[in-house]
This record gives sequence, C-alpha cells and structure tokens, in this order.
Amino acid sequence: MKSYRESLNEMLQDEEFKKEYEELQPELDIIRAIADARISQNLTQKELADRTGINQADISKLENGSRNPSLNLLKRLAEGMDMTLHLEFVPKKQVR
Repeated sequence: MKSYRESLNEMLQDEEFKKEYEELQPELDIIRAIADARISQNLTQKELADRTGINQADISKLENGSRNPSLNLLKRLAEGMDMTLHLEFVPKKQVR
C-alpha cells in the first residue's frame, strides 16, 4: 500500500492536479497551523472555544477547511493560545 506522500507525489506529476494543489496550499497551511498550534498546547477545540469566545463548531469548520478565517478571527485564535500571529509575503520561486 502506498503512503500518502507517495500517492501525492504521483498525483503531482499531473500538471492540472499540481496547479490546483498549489493554489490551495495557502489555505491548507493556515488550517494546518491552527490545528498544530492547538494540539501543541494540548487544547481541545472546546477549550480553545472557551478561551476565545469562538464557537467550537466554528473552530471545527476552520480546521476541516469548510470555513475561511478572517484576519480578526486568526488574531483571536492566536491570543487564545497566548501566541503571536505572524503573516508574511514570500516571493515566488523564479524559474530559470
């Protein structure tokens, strides 16, 4: 049985799939960052909801990708986890 990474690498050989995957990458990075930060502090979604005043169902929607967070919501999540929100713009890789 192939691993997730092996399957993904195989699918990324398809240029159309690769383009769609790369367009979704920023959203996936945000989802992963939210969940990783919460888990690193051993917090449940409910505990994070209690700390931030954000409904637990909304946190779940953020983490499963069915809701896009606003900047204000990201700041509230960071504050609730006693973290600093850091966003950055990074130049695209240049092909030569």
